[in-house]
Amino acid sequence: MARRRRRAKLPQDPITVTIESVSHDGKGVCHVDDMTVFIDGALEGEEISFIYTNKRKNIGEGKVHEIIKASPLRVEPECEHFSYCGGCSLQHLADDQQILLKQGIMLDNLKHLGKSEPETVLEPLRGPHWGYRTKARLGVRFVVKKDKMLVGFREKHSNFLAELETCKVLHPDVGLHLRGLSELILSLSIYKQIPQIEVAYGDDQGAFIVRHLAAFTEEDLQKISAYAEKMSLHIYLQSKGPDTVIRLYPPLEDDDNKTEGTFQELSYALPEYDIVNYFRPTDFTQVNMEINRKMIDLALELMAPKANDKVLDLFCGLGNFTLPIARQVAHVTGVEGSSELVIRAKENALRNGIVNTDYFAADLFEDFATMKWAQQQYDCILLDPARSGAMAIVEYLPKFGAKTVVYVSCNPSTLARDTEIMVHKNGYTLVKAGVMDMFPHTSHVESIALFMKK
Repeated sequence: MARRRRRAKLPQDPITVTIESVSHDGKGVCHVDDMTVFIDGALEGEEISFIYTNKRKNIGEGKVHEIIKASPLRVEPECEHFSYCGGCSLQHLADDQQILLKQGIMLDNLKHLGKSEPETVLEPLRGPHWGYRTKARLGVRFVVKKDKMLVGFREKHSNFLAELETCKVLHPDVGLHLRGLSELILSLSIYKQIPQIEVAYGDDQGAFIVRHLAAFTEEDLQKISAYAEKMSLHIYLQSKGPDTVIRLYPPLEDDDNKTEGTFQELSYALPEYDIVNYFRPTDFTQVNMEINRKMIDLALELMAPKANDKVLDLFCGLGNFTLPIARQVAHVTGVEGSSELVIRAKENALRNGIVNTDYFAADLFEDFATMKWAQQQYDCILLDPARSGAMAIVEYLPKFGAKTVVYVSCNPSTLARDTEIMVHKNGYTLVKAGVMDMFPHTSHVESIALFMKK
């Protein structure tokens, strides 16, 4: 039997360094004995001492032991859990500097990976820094050694849950009530069989989906329902896969309209476009509603569509961009990989009285060339892909004939990769690019870019 290789013992003595830069995920970068070291909680220009937390070949990781000379940009984190909770990584950096750091990351990726620089760098979109997060997946675990029920995010670089009393980035209706939620779960008969809770909020209503690995007792269900009534929540239970989600509260028999089935909808309004989008708590929506509204405005401003334009909205989701665009153009075609979200997009169009859209369910990472929508010409295109980007679409893009492309990205490296194709192969110009503060206090970079063929 092969012996398991032992992990090398890490040096325990603090090492003093000067931080040279900050990485894309907010860690301080320095070099020690030809090793690149990434240090949690360190800022560029600071003199610190650190302790190794991991070390392999030419890469090391560490955490701050002592700040000897602090950066003028350093601030005191507002959250008491910041030092160990993995939900945030940048609270020690001033708010206005966080978004500039992300702007630098985006521009660096575009320059070095995309071999392109925008003609104009857009002013960053800013919004609320606290209580902004309306979607989250919270871990749940009873820790015997602490005799505590924990609810929240994982610790930094760990699978253990952080011990949280509150979370200031979550919607306050849940973030300020983690203790009460923990007490509820601990009071249930199967408290050790509840691994996670999914949280979703609309403008006026919140919903929890409680994942459970064993059956609840009738007393359990009464306790959960009482909590839901007290907190004005919709509560769903999920025993296995997504198709096992059932509503607990409010009870189905209380519905005036029973045609909605299991789900009671949530919603968010786009007042400038006279639109209300309805969604289920299981649906994808943006986590920051205020930035989402500003992002839609900016996308339309960049696109500058004309009344007779034909627009293609790829990765359209439930119609977040599709419907506002439809208010200003002749026709919009939305394409989305999730057939469930396509249904939601069609329903939202109908409920908002929008008749100049059509929708298709299609895997945009596979061969879609023979599909009806892919064989048409468009004036403008909007892309809003997942982190993996839109390489297949970008390769195919010239066949659509669009002169204007707006690309919304949640990953600067795949935006840069796709930009190289757009600019150096497809003949587009990167006219404008900028960042949006969708996830304050985290290393997540949300950006938007305008490409035009001249």
